Amino acid sequence: MKKKYNVFILLLLLAFASCSFTSKTFDDPDKDKLLIQVITYVLERGHFDPKDLNDDFSAAVYTDYLEQLDPLKRYFYKSDIDEFEKYKTELDDQLKAYDIAFFNLTHKRLLERIEETKAIYKDILEKPFNYSVNESYSSDYEKLEYVKNKKQMKERWRQQLKFTTIANYDDLVSENEKESVDNSFEDESNVNKKSSDKKTLAQLETEARNETLKSINNYYNDYIDDQERKDWFSIYVNAIVEEFDPHTFYFAPEDKDRFDQQMSGKLEGIGARLSKKMDNTKIVELISGGPAWRGKELEVGDIIQKVRQEDEEQAVNIVGMRLDDAIKLIKGPKGTTVNLTIKKVDGTIEEIAIIRDIVELEETYAKSSIVKNKDKKYGVINLPKFYVDFEDYRKRNAASDIKQEIERLKEEGMEGLVLDLRNNGGGSLQTVVDMAGLFIKEGPIVQVRSTGEPKEVLKDKDKSIVWDGPLVILVNELSASASEILAAAMQDYKRAIIIGSKQTYGKGTVQNVLDLNRMVRNNSQGDLGALKLTTQKFYRINGGSTQLEGVKSDVVVPDRYSFINVGEKDQENPLPWDKIEAVDYEYWDNYFDYDSTIKKSQERMSNNEQLKLIEENAKWVKTRMDENMHALNYEQYKQELELTEEEAKRFDKLSEYQTNLTFESLPYENKLFATDSILKEKRDRWHESLSQDVYMEEALHVLEDLKMSYSIKKVATTVKD
Repeated sequence: MKKKYNVFILLLLLAFASCSFTSKTFDDPDKDKLLIQVITYVLERGHFDPKDLNDDFSAAVYTDYLEQLDPLKRYFYKSDIDEFEKYKTELDDQLKAYDIAFFNLTHKRLLERIEETKAIYKDILEKPFNYSVNESYSSDYEKLEYVKNKKQMKERWRQQLKFTTIANYDDLVSENEKESVDNSFEDESNVNKKSSDKKTLAQLETEARNETLKSINNYYNDYIDDQERKDWFSIYVNAIVEEFDPHTFYFAPEDKDRFDQQMSGKLEGIGARLSKKMDNTKIVELISGGPAWRGKELEVGDIIQKVRQEDEEQAVNIVGMRLDDAIKLIKGPKGTTVNLTIKKVDGTIEEIAIIRDIVELEETYAKSSIVKNKDKKYGVINLPKFYVDFEDYRKRNAASDIKQEIERLKEEGMEGLVLDLRNNGGGSLQTVVDMAGLFIKEGPIVQVRSTGEPKEVLKDKDKSIVWDGPLVILVNELSASASEILAAAMQDYKRAIIIGSKQTYGKGTVQNVLDLNRMVRNNSQGDLGALKLTTQKFYRINGGSTQLEGVKSDVVVPDRYSFINVGEKDQENPLPWDKIEAVDYEYWDNYFDYDSTIKKSQERMSNNEQLKLIEENAKWVKTRMDENMHALNYEQYKQELELTEEEAKRFDKLSEYQTNLTFESLPYENKLFATDSILKEKRDRWHESLSQDVYMEEALHVLEDLKMSYSIKKVATTVKD
């Protein structure tokens, strides 16, 4: 796949170079115009299913872009939309001419309207809300009309702010009532004092509004005001590229860095997660094993005020700086030193020197556990994503890690394996092929097709098998892409039993990430970012696509997503399902009786009371999500809330469910716990969650059945021989 991707890039580069495009193409060297030029060129020639840039395409971009800019319809007026309307079928022509007049107009107008709303929301929140008025609020924003004047705009904001504030008000009223009840049990000497502490409803209403004001101020200060022109332009660019399919996406330079980190599970820096609170850059987590964690000088809640590089005398004050810009200063290559001026939690000021290093994001990586069921040991491996280092595949990747975890589990006497791919959104295609090869001798794993080219069959060519015992794969509606390839291959070979949702996510496409800077000669406009674009579709070895349809589980169990629209089929502009010719492959040569095992599991699941309750809860949650009319009269609001809470009580048993299973970390991790309490805490939480997991419980029952069927068949075969 790497070779084929390089050929694709080379062809694009050669074609682009033949057009003699450089960043000096324009009389006005505008980076935004250059970006549009490069992206439209790449999409038209590199996308699996390129779109015609016509009036229909223009109208779709127009609609989606405005929805993203103003989803609650609380910025733009009807007059603004009327003015924008003339561009509705002209955006295709603008794209072809690298014209960004529509963006310039909407961006300028949006900033003006945002500035106007600051006065509106502050004025509204200065006055008390009347919760005795019978009125309701609609959260069905798609059906809302744009307001025609400032009076209507103020009314829209008033309703939205009242809707937010009534929840704060209810929390404060409930807390006040609870304190009053608690105080009634105090001795008489405190009665007068406690009674005077009780707040009036008017005071609580004021506090509720202040909470809303604080929250929305933070939103404007920490997000809206932090947005630069390039951030808004990225929204416009993505409104364009996402019309091609849901997975084609433009990464601004900072976003590309984050994507690479997520895929590799690594970054170079100090190993701290940061957030912006008002004007402050605050530490919200120290990554276990990272430099900041090892140094023990930083702690959660510390505020970074200044950053000084090792070769500089002057520190840079980052108070009020955009979070992305602050992170750029703090991050850096392994081995370099950064000096941070810190305001500690206790208020003291310190300068702390930290030597940057490679930071591994452990929650990205595979993790395993041993579980005992009766007198047998089984292994559990959780894989959050199919990670890989794009720079060097030979470094740590999902396939090599899974192999290592299997070897460790085998040393502990594992007799069956559960591979948990729930919520795994995919990742590297190559790691899937390598990982599938751990469970079969050799053979095809997946078929890949590019537009106008013969299909390619990716095979496991390594005859060695790392695990040949019973295998169960857990999936749900959020198992996507690479997860679906692995589950589909194991299902087609009858190598594993798939337990989970009716179908997985349904993403049957392959994306490549193209560095747009490689497309331009003599670029003087700065970093253009990257484009993740769909270049191929993949197919099961039986010929069927997983696109839209996903992988259908052998044993279907309900879960919280059963009635929620979360799959590929629920996204905008998905590519269609299709089918190609199957390839030759043979079922897994084993003694396991898969058919009878699946039947036993289905019977157990159909009679499982916990699963019945989960399904009822999923239906109830869907009903609640579909409600879009909300009372702004407090008595009605309270009644609806109490009714909801009463209905929810019947689902309390879901969190009380407990299996008889005990999960244990492997010896190598137990040694790490001696010096890494954070890792131990994470594993303890994971094991506790697994011990309450009805799906994991059934997966282990299936492993037991597979193992029993193996023993029976083996004995029968021996007798026959």
